[in-house]
Amino acid sequence: MSSLPDALPQPVRSARRLSRYLSRMLDSQPWLGAALADSIAGPIGEADLQRFLAAREAVSGGGDAALRPALRQLRIWVLCHLVVRDLACAAPLQEVTTTMTLLAEVAIRHAHDVLRAALVERYGQPLSPTGWEQELLVIGMGKLGGRELNVSSDIDLIFIYPEDGDTGGRKVISNFEFFERLGKQLIQALAEVTEHGQVFRVDMRLRPNGDSGPLVCCFDMLENYFMTQGREWERYAWIKGRVLLGERWQELRNIARPFVFRKYLDFGAINAMRELHAQIRREVARRDRANNVKLGPGGIREIEFIAQVFQLIRGGRDVALQVRPTLRVLSLLPERGILSTQTVEELSTAYVFLRRLEHRLQYLDDAQTHDLPTKAEDQALVAETMGFADYPALLAVLDAHRKVVSRHFDSVFGDPSEEDHSLDATWTNAEDTEATTNALGELGYRRPQAGAERLAAIHASPRYRQLPNNIKSRLDALMPRMIEAAAATPGADDTLARMLDLIEAIGRRGAYLALLQQYPQALRRVADLMSASRWGAQFLTRHPILLDEMLDARNLESAPDWQAFRASLAAELESLEPDMERQMDVMRERHHAQVFRLLTQDLAGLLTVEKLADHLSELADLVLDLTLPLCWRRIKIRHREEPKFAVISYGKLGGKELGYASDLDIVFLYDDDAPEASEVYTRLAQRTNTWLSSQTAAGQLFDTDLRLRPNGESGLLVSSLEAFRKYQTESAWVWEHQALTRARFSAGDRALGEAFERIRCEVLRMKRELDGLRAEVLAMRRKMRDAHGGKSELFDLKHDEGGLIDVEFLIQYLVLGHSHDHPQLTGNLGNIALLRIAGEIGLIPADLAAACADSYRELRRLQHRQRLNDRPSRIDADEAEPARAPVRALWRLVFGE
Repeated sequence: MSSLPDALPQPVRSARRLSRYLSRMLDSQPWLGAALADSIAGPIGEADLQRFLAAREAVSGGGDAALRPALRQLRIWVLCHLVVRDLACAAPLQEVTTTMTLLAEVAIRHAHDVLRAALVERYGQPLSPTGWEQELLVIGMGKLGGRELNVSSDIDLIFIYPEDGDTGGRKVISNFEFFERLGKQLIQALAEVTEHGQVFRVDMRLRPNGDSGPLVCCFDMLENYFMTQGREWERYAWIKGRVLLGERWQELRNIARPFVFRKYLDFGAINAMRELHAQIRREVARRDRANNVKLGPGGIREIEFIAQVFQLIRGGRDVALQVRPTLRVLSLLPERGILSTQTVEELSTAYVFLRRLEHRLQYLDDAQTHDLPTKAEDQALVAETMGFADYPALLAVLDAHRKVVSRHFDSVFGDPSEEDHSLDATWTNAEDTEATTNALGELGYRRPQAGAERLAAIHASPRYRQLPNNIKSRLDALMPRMIEAAAATPGADDTLARMLDLIEAIGRRGAYLALLQQYPQALRRVADLMSASRWGAQFLTRHPILLDEMLDARNLESAPDWQAFRASLAAELESLEPDMERQMDVMRERHHAQVFRLLTQDLAGLLTVEKLADHLSELADLVLDLTLPLCWRRIKIRHREEPKFAVISYGKLGGKELGYASDLDIVFLYDDDAPEASEVYTRLAQRTNTWLSSQTAAGQLFDTDLRLRPNGESGLLVSSLEAFRKYQTESAWVWEHQALTRARFSAGDRALGEAFERIRCEVLRMKRELDGLRAEVLAMRRKMRDAHGGKSELFDLKHDEGGLIDVEFLIQYLVLGHSHDHPQLTGNLGNIALLRIAGEIGLIPADLAAACADSYRELRRLQHRQRLNDRPSRIDADEAEPARAPVRALWRLVFGE
């Protein structure tokens, strides 16, 4: 007989000694030895499993009667095959788990098809009210859903069908009854213990309402359950949910995804999973299962929790994290700055070790156990199968891995607010303003009474008192730490006021409170930002989703990669098509995050004003260029595939001097002879402007100003290229030509952008009479100065004499007056470069040009400083005088004033 030891291949004989289950199967299944001899040289795949079933059913005649023995013999072969290959070190962990997952999938599909055919023959096809055939969707949960099934695992299933209705046969039953019967028969076919054993134990407790809920439910019931009753632990469970059977899986995914993955960062998941893990640990302690490699301290479940908590937190925004296998999730975390590479390597190594050990415990007797053996002979066998000389050597390595896992688990899930804080009583008794004033004074606040009154007002407010208990407890834990963090910053009083503004904005958003509560380093960075910039504080308060940026210190170090950012954003926007509302929100969220990263680098002193403006301008160009195709798709009547349309930027964006809060001065051009072109491109311009300037739930991209188009507000929203040229050469005012010196192509059809640049250069190089030009420029400058300058004893950096506008007017006059003879002045190179060129060609003294360029830099730096703290662009005149002097000198030289 092939099952005799001396007739078996060497790997089978070796494994037989180490696995009582394999030994029993070889003795009781005469066919098994030959089957293993044929298969153990390599992995087995889905086609191998199907051939095995087909051969068994061909012998027995197929049908329901042959189903159970065929499936059970299939499992015996697959499991024994894995025992042999794994114990011979021929099968890596992934092969073992993938093969077991394939076994479950093939068994479920095969049993379903056989059993459904019998029910259809009796009752007819289950149909929707409109006559569409209905199907059972079988969802694999847990390790089955993640393709990580262990060798003696049970399988967690959920049964769903799309729509209620009735069957179409002679004997009519409801779809619910049909699928309930099919579900019960499927469970029995897999889980019933026969003389051949069972295929899989089946656990249905993850279905809606658990054991007390119906065995099957329709899409509508599932969606309603998620919305009204779904709990945090079910979100965790559904991460692994995967449809094993059924074609309408996409509809089911659309129902489950919003429940599992929140649209925004969900740091509240940390607390929820911490509580779930605490329950598991209490159960482990109660049952004295500390030596359980799955549920015990430092076990498999803790690694899974670490991976899955970040999926729950970020998966709604980072679609890549919606994958299911634990090791794959872990591998994605270092590149996102969530965990270090070393941490992930340690966790991954421990995971593989623990899963291999788990399998060897189960190989002994095919028992679903995760407990270390207590018998000496079993301990010796397990140690040998793991490659150790003895059991103590195995335990030493196991304990080392478990300590590493526990350390990382505590790092992720440890509660920083568990310990009492010295300011707890200050917040608890905040309505005692005298005591709070004294406490704040001791912390170094200069206006402690104002801070105390603000804290008292928040504590006494109905809004605070009516908070749900879970959110209120987070806020109570956070407030003492926030008071302390603000006190450690320069300008502590202003910092505290700004942080309280933030708290009032997010006070009902438990996820944001949880982030600041869970990550003290984020709270410190928020305090530093609030201290350094009033504008930054307001920006963060308007967009608290950006709090996540405070977790990753790499944002302070890495320069933006605009090409990679563009590709990533374009792919995400494409994946959301045709959901325009979500696309608009995502573009705003991603844009705000990039602005915020630049802000953190700016406040850290890593960017000059010029470099910051370059980045902000490139970001704006990128947003414009991605917006146009999205808006073009939504023009219902389009006469061409790609629009001959361009966005021309003027002003700050045109000169690549964009600031954080700058609006966009833009003009829309087209070059298209089609009769409907003007109407179509007007709609495109309207949609583009709306996309950019609309306030959505995620905020606004830009304020836009379209008044620089030909004929201003009374002109057409879009101009043809030829009409634009005609206007500029025949009708435009001098101030419009001044504006043109800072205009450039930003987005759209590149050929059209090049044509615009040719027109721009043509207009700038027109021969102008210098005295007339000088008079026009001076008249416009006086008009602006009368309207905006001289309003205060302080110096207005932009409008007063010797300020930024003077520099710009000087350069614009030089460009318009001399480009006819010096074409190099038409380049859109920025004001500093144009001053240098004007000096080099002798239009102005080179040394004065250089001094004026330095003044321009300094004036922009001072203006930027003021704007960071949301102050008017006015400073003490003495501070500005060194920068003003060269500008005024050049003005007198050029204009004689």
